[in-house]
Amino acid sequence: MEKTDFKKTLKHLYRPSAKDFALVEVPAMRFVMVDGFGNPNTAPAYKRAVEWLYSVSYALKFASKKQLERDYGVLPLEGLWWAEDMDAFTAGDKDKWSWTAMIMQPDWITDAMFAAAADKARGKLGDPPESLRLETYDEGLSVQIMHIGPYDAEGPTIARLHQQFIPRNGLTENGHHHEIYLSDPRRVAPEKLKTIIRQPVKRV
Repeated sequence: MEKTDFKKTLKHLYRPSAKDFALVEVPAMRFVMVDGFGNPNTAPAYKRAVEWLYSVSYALKFASKKQLERDYGVLPLEGLWWAEDMDAFTAGDKDKWSWTAMIMQPDWITDAMFAAAADKARGKLGDPPESLRLETYDEGLSVQIMHIGPYDAEGPTIARLHQQFIPRNGLTENGHHHEIYLSDPRRVAPEKLKTIIRQPVKRV
């Protein structure tokens, strides 16, 4: 059985340069998503969201392999981040952040398969978060770069993105700050963590 590696087939989206910002056109893709609010380091809702996302995603992978004979590697955790007061966001006041945690799914995953996977996860985790869903997210034109190092050290890169690259290239923000977590922080040293920083944009 052939196994699809989306990090290779979508290399331009999941393996960007760590040296330079790059403009990419992100196609509409399907994600299992959960919304929430608060500091991801301390909010129980964030930990619960991540547990549910991985539980459902692995159930979908096994269902795809068994029912459709299509295997693939589960994609990394991703997050959309914003705040009602963006000054709180740029200042790093994480207690005031809103977020959508999500994991991308192959386009052959159906609503019925998602419902069955959620029911399976319910047996282990109890009732799901109210916002748990399978939804298409169409990001479109975006700027991205690979950040290597601790999450809390992303500030200078994000500042360069918003204060230099975006305005200098005739662009403006067009959606939520997006991060893709390629490394497992439980197994990788902070200075070696790989995180894709992405910002949807539009031309002025």
